[in-house]
Amino acid sequence: MHFAIQSKNVIAQNTMLPACIEIKNNIIIAIHDYDAPLSCSVTDYGDLVIMPGLVDSHVHINEPGRTEWEGFNTATQAAAAGGITALVDMPLNCIPVTTTKTAFEEKLAAVHDKLWVDCGFWGGVIPENATNLDLLDDLLSAGVLGVKSFLIDSGVEEFPNVVAEDIRKAMPVLAKHNVPYLIHAELDCGSFNDVSIGDKYNSFLASRPKKWENDAVDLMFELALEAKNNGYDCKVHIVHLSSDEALSSISKAKQLGLQFTAETCPHYLTLASENIPDGKTLFKCCPPIRENDNRERLWSALKNNQISFIVSDHSPCTPQLKHIDSGDIEKAWGGISALQFGLPLIWTEAKDRGFTLIDIARLMSYETAKFAGLDKIKGQIAVGFHADFAIVDPNKTFTISNDLIKHKHKITPYVGRNVCGEIQHTYVRGHLVYSLDNFIDTPKGKTLLKSSHNGIQLGEHA
Repeated sequence: MHFAIQSKNVIAQNTMLPACIEIKNNIIIAIHDYDAPLSCSVTDYGDLVIMPGLVDSHVHINEPGRTEWEGFNTATQAAAAGGITALVDMPLNCIPVTTTKTAFEEKLAAVHDKLWVDCGFWGGVIPENATNLDLLDDLLSAGVLGVKSFLIDSGVEEFPNVVAEDIRKAMPVLAKHNVPYLIHAELDCGSFNDVSIGDKYNSFLASRPKKWENDAVDLMFELALEAKNNGYDCKVHIVHLSSDEALSSISKAKQLGLQFTAETCPHYLTLASENIPDGKTLFKCCPPIRENDNRERLWSALKNNQISFIVSDHSPCTPQLKHIDSGDIEKAWGGISALQFGLPLIWTEAKDRGFTLIDIARLMSYETAKFAGLDKIKGQIAVGFHADFAIVDPNKTFTISNDLIKHKHKITPYVGRNVCGEIQHTYVRGHLVYSLDNFIDTPKGKTLLKSSHNGIQLGEHA
């Protein structure tokens, strides 16, 4: 496989420039001037933007065990349709949960011939493997890219939350393996059981106040500082941040030299509680979508690097579990399904706030790849990197509709929303996998496993 693609708008070297990208054996081997004479075939994408394939480090795929919710085939197709060329799968809501080496091996067996994009995996820390650290050590040695814990009930019985003492035990092992510790940062500070929610969105919002997130982030700050003072520099990462009030603790942690980061998601940046009607269960997620003023402060935090990047937190379930017909927000499963629409949703809002597509490539590709330990092979268009590209028309507007959805269940809170920025083609390691609403050939994705020397090993599961 030896060919080239070119455009007058290529995002490389932190700029937009006319360029021709030469690819051989899945790898970018050269970046030439636009229209450079080459001996291989060249596809010219004209004025379309060639940007690095997105890297989404927060996706719930739910296989094995709950494939009625999603599954690797449909999830990775949706990813490809969204310009995502690599993702990292979460350790729940699959059965078994990915908290042991044996469970991880079962998940790896389940992905065979199903990956349309490359896929890494997070493991999980629960009280069981925080108590038996050999289990955790074996899991980390098996190739997961890092681990996740909940500080609150996860909603899944097999994945119980941890407490401070569990975290203290796990941190030295995580520091030894030099992997991030992802934290669902909510602490139940009371009031949840005191609020009658029913179909009222504002009642649901009141039941999970900012204080829950703020206190959880403060706890992780204290534990990370304590670990560092004890000689263990653990990478702590706050997933799906929604509370603007927690930003000050994140900044303080960074100022003290801690490896302490946070992400946010399209739903917290593009939706506001004031506009969510009662009874619309598709908007339920945890932590909740908050007020518009809070949303704007999250955008500001992206501008000043308090928040490091943007990920989907694609968290699907069956329509029945969403209680769409009854509109019962209290009973509905929490989670937003929108894996393939992240780029247009974000670009539509970001361009009006002074962000460029170069910024979006940094926030949704470079920084996410770096966080997941994939930054030697993914996250930028550079010589020696995987030939992962999203070919985008940044000016094309369209309306999100159910028939566009590629993930398993054709539901999302964004149906009817007008967005800007259409992904037209997606390449994974030089393979054209998605083109103009069609999937090409057969799945070409591979697993991404952390190796013992902190490199990444491509699996042979595809």
